[in-house]
Amino acid sequence: MASDDERRGPNHFRATLSGYQETPSTLSTAGTGKFKAELVSDAMGMAIDYELSFEDLEGGTAIAAHIHLGQRATSGGVSAFLCGGGGKPTCPPAGGTVTGTIRPADVIGPTAQGIAPGEFEELVRAMRAGFAYANVHSTGRPGGEIRGQIKARGDDDN
Repeated sequence: MASDDERRGPNHFRATLSGYQETPSTLSTAGTGKFKAELVSDAMGMAIDYELSFEDLEGGTAIAAHIHLGQRATSGGVSAFLCGGGGKPTCPPAGGTVTGTIRPADVIGPTAQGIAPGEFEELVRAMRAGFAYANVHSTGRPGGEIRGQIKARGDDDN
């Protein structure tokens, strides 16, 4: 039986990352990426299983990737690490794929934007509403080289 969290909205998410979505400065880079995630429930509770793939970064080595709270064309604070910190795998330096799981303890904020550490449901709500984005940061572009707005998908969407 589905939990209340699972009934409140779509449980699948995706984003296509490019430099054209970066802010405050749009970037021309060959770098691209894809983010896919699914809200799941297991013996430990609710979690987000994710896969992040990226390639062709021009700004150097990938140093971190996060989910940020923010609408399109705005910058926002970090909510959770995807790679490069926060107990997640090291980012593949020249590109590649990372997979992982985000649990409530992995949500670090951003408190200034109303999400306290551990507020997993708030992160899910922002993702469902389209107010979160995935961002890959590189050594030459530490503010972010490629970014993609996370979109919720219904279970029947491709």
